[in-house]
This record gives sequence, C-alpha cells and structure tokens, in this order.
Amino acid sequence: MIPFNKVYITGKESIYINETLNNGAISGNGYFTKLCQGFFEAKYGFKKTLLATSCTDALEMCAILANIKTDDEVIIPSYTFVSTALPFIRQGAKIIFADSYIDNPNIDVNKIETLITSKTKAIVIVHYAGVSCDMDAIMALAKKYDLLVIEDAAQAIDSFYTGKDGVKRPLGSIGHLAAFSFHETKNIVSGEGGMLVINEEQFINRAEVIWEKGTNRAEFYRGEVNKYGWVDTGSSFLPSEIIAAFLWGQLENLDKIQAKRILLWNAYYDILSKIDLKGILLPKIPSYAYNNGHMFYIVARDIDQRNQLIATLKENGFHAVFHYLSLHDSSYYRDKHDGRILENSDKFTNCLLRLPLFYELEVSQIQDLVNKCF
Repeated sequence: MIPFNKVYITGKESIYINETLNNGAISGNGYFTKLCQGFFEAKYGFKKTLLATSCTDALEMCAILANIKTDDEVIIPSYTFVSTALPFIRQGAKIIFADSYIDNPNIDVNKIETLITSKTKAIVIVHYAGVSCDMDAIMALAKKYDLLVIEDAAQAIDSFYTGKDGVKRPLGSIGHLAAFSFHETKNIVSGEGGMLVINEEQFINRAEVIWEKGTNRAEFYRGEVNKYGWVDTGSSFLPSEIIAAFLWGQLENLDKIQAKRILLWNAYYDILSKIDLKGILLPKIPSYAYNNGHMFYIVARDIDQRNQLIATLKENGFHAVFHYLSLHDSSYYRDKHDGRILENSDKFTNCLLRLPLFYELEVSQIQDLVNKCF
C-alpha cells in the first residue's frame, strides 16, 4: 500500500538529539531552540519567533495576545481544523464562520465584511494547502475596522504571497500574528511541534512571558532583570530541546525537501490535466499565491464519486483521504452557529480528496496511480 503520508528522516535528527542528550540540557529554550528560531527570522524576515509544542498552542498564544474576551467575535473559515477555532473558544469568543471560495477552500474575502460587527476583534485566516489567502484585501479590512489578523499558516511553510505592490512576502509575515505546524503530516516536521510568529513589536515582550508560564524568565536569562516571577497569564508552551533538535535536522534540508515535494505536486497536475477527469476539478492557485508542495487535492463532483474513487484507489494499493468537516455544522458548534448556509465549505467537506504526497514518493508511482485509478 502506498501511504497517504510518510515522514522523511534526513539522518541528522538522531545526531542532534544525541548531542542534546550528551549535553544534558533537554528542557526548552536552549541551543537548538535558538538555532531554529534564528533560522526562521533570518530566512523569512519574521520579526520574532517562538517555538511551541504545537500549532494549536501557538494559536492559544495568539488568542491570549489578542486579548480575546467573553462575547468578542472572531471570524474564521468553516473549512478548517478545529485548532483554528478552539483557542478563541477557550477565551470565551463567539466564532463567526465564513464560507470558502467556490473554487478554492480558502476564506472568501468578499464575504467577510458583512460579518464584521462592533464586537469583532480578529480575523483568523487559513492558508489551505499552503496556498495564500488574498492578504491585501484582508489587511485592508483589518485596517478599516481596526481588527487583528492572525494567520493560521499550519500548512504554509516556505510559501509566499505577491501583493498589488509586486512584493513577494512569506506567508506568516503579513498578519499581526501567525502560527505554523511541524506535525508529522507537514512538509517540515518534528513529530509534534509548532511556532508562533510575532510581526508587531507591541506583542513581543508579552509573548515571551506567556510562553514561559506567565513569568519573565526570558528577561532574567538575558540579564535584563535580577530575578523572575509570575507577572501574567500563560502556560508551558515551549517544546523540549529534543523536539527542537529534531526540527533542526529537518530545517537544514528544507530546500531539498521543498524541491522534491513541488516536483511531485507538479507531476500530479501535469499528468491529471492531460486526461478526462469526468468532472473532477484540480487545485486552483490564484495569481498572487504560490505552491509549496504541501498537499495535492482534487474535488469530485459529489460525495458518491469521491467515495468510489477512494475505494478504487484502495483496491489498487493507494491510500487517499478526505479532509475537514465543516466546523459550523459540527455537533459542538451547530447550535451556536447563526444558521447561514455555507455551501462552498460543505462542498469541500463532501467532495475534496487528498492524494498521497511525501518526499519518498516517486513520479513513476504517481503515473501508476493515475493509470490505474482515473
């Protein structure tokens, strides 16, 4: 069976983990944590980064930094993972779900403004499959209504957006705050793991405090205060050095990993675009967005066609999976939703199918999959 996903191990991960063990310093915010954070800040120009135990935890920090309170409203896409919503729910917010584009799982910018009220505090956007949302339009709305923009960039490592000014910007660097994932299903992995990106100076000091269990320990370690104590809310968000060491082994190979994943994505697209797909749609990448090779998905005509295709793929030794269930129609949130029908989100729930894509997959296997299953 060709799996949907397979973790690529570069060989350096165990070397760096052993180095950490031999040094006897395995708690967080050590040598490899600083290496990883410095890498992201230098390569992508992020103002400040903090490794986290997961993307969910990075979003938890975003919700705290945004000062989300009971009855504040936060706009997010319905077609996303629960982690996009959960941190803001825990702060007491009311989630206002937005629909996707008809031809793209990302949040439909044209449907956001009508959802903004005097209670709206933030817009949380998701760069689905590493493909950018329309950030110029989103940031313009945020400026108009004095809102925070939080980028859920879980799938968007090494992906970019080109604005109307022609400038190419890394995803995660445009909103006020951003969160990345290094879960084993992502391009660059550490098993579990994530990262908070802070693009506004005003959030940096408090982010470090929240990251360090509500203490000013980071300032103490830098010699800025002569003792540290409990000064704010927070939690144990920073990962161990073992996770950071594993991640560093991946980051050293980022360009190689990305080149192979993009090669595979392009192979899928080129091969499938040459045959009759019987109404199945291929991914659409807007002119302002880039493809980072995170995921190759197709959109079936309906749920029956998708189910049949999943069965055909399985019979021929290929594991393919669908993705999110619309959050507005979840058992947890259904009775809290305002009743709007989000037809595009529901269409992707019923029709989107993800095909195998991982570093060790070969183009010949993609050709075999298409020959046997389409």
